[in-house]
Amino acid sequence: MHKAPLYICFFSIFFCPSLKAICQFTSQNSHQPKYVLVIHGGAGNITKNNLSDSTAYKEKLTEALEKGADTLKKGGTSLDAVVIVIKILEDSPLFNAGKGAVFNSEGKNELDAAIMDGKTLKAGAVAGVTTIKNPITAARAVMDKTIHVMLIGAGADKFAKEQGLDIVDPSYFFDQKRWDQYLKNKDKSSIGDTNPIMNKYGTVGAVALDIFGNLAAGTSTGGLSNKKYGRVGDSPIIGAGTYANNKTCAVSCTGTGEYFIKNVVAYDISALMEYKGWTVKKASEYVINKKLKTQGGDGGLIALDNKGNFAIPFNTAGMFRCYASSNGETKMMLFK
Repeated sequence: MHKAPLYICFFSIFFCPSLKAICQFTSQNSHQPKYVLVIHGGAGNITKNNLSDSTAYKEKLTEALEKGADTLKKGGTSLDAVVIVIKILEDSPLFNAGKGAVFNSEGKNELDAAIMDGKTLKAGAVAGVTTIKNPITAARAVMDKTIHVMLIGAGADKFAKEQGLDIVDPSYFFDQKRWDQYLKNKDKSSIGDTNPIMNKYGTVGAVALDIFGNLAAGTSTGGLSNKKYGRVGDSPIIGAGTYANNKTCAVSCTGTGEYFIKNVVAYDISALMEYKGWTVKKASEYVINKKLKTQGGDGGLIALDNKGNFAIPFNTAGMFRCYASSNGETKMMLFK
């Protein structure tokens, strides 16, 4: 539908009220609302040969994608969609987040999560939590209910309980496959003989653009398998593993967090777009496949700009990723 000529609209103000209404309608609807949702389930040594059964992963990612997209379709915010998606993945033992979190060097689960609102630049994060069933909900509560950005450890667990969030015994996070993985690697350095990201996968994240034009990003993880107790990766650090700004993009990262922290990867994407005028694709590809890779950093990210364009670069064997948009396009990819 084309806008009515300006002189007709001006004429209608005085002589044709009905035509005036039509002009207002066409003006307000000249740009159709658009939403986009992009999800990742971690990057690493994901190949057809070493992933014995990809069906379960596809089904869970599909469930998260459909519920998240439905939220956006019905007018839900990008923040709401991100939380809904990540909660579903946190509740599945398939991914290294929530129920499927890996064990640290002491055989315990310490979880991290973050969320950021591209409209206000408000953000919330928790790190090293052990009793919060869905860390992403605690991150959202930190953002919405406090003046802070990050709470850690026992303090974050206590805060979540005070907010009425779902609290569980640490044993809830036990998963036999993760435990076997811990036992197999417990005598190896978490950042030493082997590169841990190549031995596991599963950090989850989502970026969304809602029909109001607002971006949001969220990430949740159990961190590196056999990590040093108390270690915090990039996922809960705003600007490193998670970032959103309506002026540029929303980003969620996955990989060996130490490299993402040192390179402030999520914010770097935004900065390249804002200050150099790069597209989200150019900025993302450069950071992951050139800047990070030359340092030995492995992983990937999902990035979505304020126009609905997105990028999903990774420099590992594979990355769980999928997306859906208001134009009906939906796609899922696991391998390269």
